[in-house]
Amino acid sequence: MQTGAAGTELEIKHEEHDRLGAFFVPGGASGRLAELTYRSSGHVAVIEHTGVSSALAGQGVGKRLVEAAVAWARGAGKKFVVRYPFARTVFDRNPALRDVLK
Repeated sequence: MQTGAAGTELEIKHEEHDRLGAFFVPGGASGRLAELTYRSSGHVAVIEHTGVSSALAGQGVGKRLVEAAVAWARGAGKKFVVRYPFARTVFDRNPALRDVLK
C-alpha cells in the first residue's frame, strides 16, 4: 500500500489477462477509482490509458500508478512504449523512471 497526498492508504492492484493488464485503485461503482491500462507483447508493454476519478483527483494517484507500473516493468524485464499523454508527462518530469522506456 502507498500513502496518498491526503495521508490515506492507497491500495494499488495489478491484474493481467492474456496480453492486457492494468494497475488500479479498487472502489467506486465501476470497481475502479483509478487505473492505468497497458497491452503487452513479449518484452514490450504499451501504456494506453490512465484515468483517475474525481474523488481522487489532485492527490498524485495517476503518478503513483505510473510508478507502480515502472516497478513491475523493472521486475518483469519489460520496456514501455507510452501512448497516453499523462503517463508521458510523468516520465518526462522524472528521469529516474526512464530506464523502462523503449
